[in-house]
Order: sequence, then structure tokens, then C-alpha cells
Amino acid sequence: MQDPLSQVDLTPVSPAFARYTSQTVLGGLWKRPQLSPRDRSIVTLSVLIARNQTIEMPFYLRLALDSGVKPAEISEMITHLAFYSGWGNATAAAVVTKRIFDERDIGIDQVPRADVEPLPLNEVAEQQRAQAVEQSFGSVAPGVVQYTTDVLFRDLWLRPGLAPRDRSLVTVSALVASGQVAQIPYHLGRAMDNGLTKDEASEMLTQLAFYAGWPNVFSAMPVFKDVFAKRAA
Repeated sequence: MQDPLSQVDLTPVSPAFARYTSQTVLGGLWKRPQLSPRDRSIVTLSVLIARNQTIEMPFYLRLALDSGVKPAEISEMITHLAFYSGWGNATAAAVVTKRIFDERDIGIDQVPRADVEPLPLNEVAEQQRAQAVEQSFGSVAPGVVQYTTDVLFRDLWLRPGLAPRDRSLVTVSALVASGQVAQIPYHLGRAMDNGLTKDEASEMLTQLAFYAGWPNVFSAMPVFKDVFAKRAA
């Protein structure tokens, strides 16, 4: 796996950075068996979209498609991250992604429609979540609470174009990349309820260390540790 940026743009400026990119990251990290190339692509793209880092998107979009991430899943990732990282970041990602889709002859027929049949709702879990949020914040920002229930958890999270496990993977990756550690416990627990294993969650942190930075990962690790311990107990 060779990043075309390394030789053309990186080496003349920082040979050490180019070496780390080629050998440590693409030649090492991406080959670790603890997480599939497909999952690594989902984690990495989530970081790039959440942080509006468009320069590297074309390379990693191509890599994602080559690693088995479907165009429909990339489409849903952008939609999902509009809510978790902001509309502007999703807009920027959509513009870059369109160029790659055009390059690969990926048409509108390969991405999800705006209106789709939703996945089944876990009524008990959703009622518990909604009640907890209402009690905590209903008097602070009722509009946010209402949109959280009606749009996020009763619509966005039920879109079938991205499996619940992968949607959780996207969310947790974006939270770590954005330094939003307070939101991690709920969403990491949800991710593991949706099928993400402890070993996969652990390796996700390793991937995120390179793409979100060591400080963000070290801030997230105590939270992951606490979630792992509580689930084990």
C-alpha cells in the first residue's frame, strides 16, 4: 500500500514523515490483523470527515472502496456525521466523495434513497434513553431533546444503509477524533451491544492514535477502560 502523497509532496518537505507514513502507518498499522481493512477504512474516513481533513480523503475513499466499503455505506457515513460533526464537514466530504464516485462510475442507483424503510426500533431501550435525556435536559434545550428523539434515534439510527455496528463505529471514531469523551460511554456501550468486540474496540484506539492523534486517544482510553470493566462485571 503506497500513499501517492508520500513521494510527491511529503518527502521533499519531511522525509521522516514520509517514511513513517509509508512504513509505520500504511505498511504496518494497516496490516495488523486485529481489525479488518474495511473497518480501518470506516474508522479513518470517520476521522477525516469529522475533522474536515479533505486533502487525504480521495486516497482513503479509494482505499475504502477497494477494501469492501460499499458506496451506500460511504453515503450513509456522510449523512450520519452531518449530525455528529456538523453540516459543513459533511458538505465538504460530499463534494470530495462525488469526485471519487464519478471516477469509479458510481451512480445515484448505488446510494440509498432519502426515504427508506427503517430498521425495527428497540422500543424499550429507546424509551429509557429518551426519558433520561428529557429528565436531564428537557428544561435546558427542548428543541435539541426533541430533534434527538425524532430525527437521530427514531430516524437516522434506523436507516438500513449502514449496519448498526458500523454506525456505532463511525460515531465512536468521530467522538474520539473530536475529543468528545463525555459522549463516549453511551456510544461505546451501544457499539458493543451492536456487535463490536472488546478486541476490535481496543484496536480501533490504535488506528485512531495515528489519525486522531495520541492526545485524543489517551484522553479516551480511561473511558474505554471504564466501559470494558463495567461490561466485564
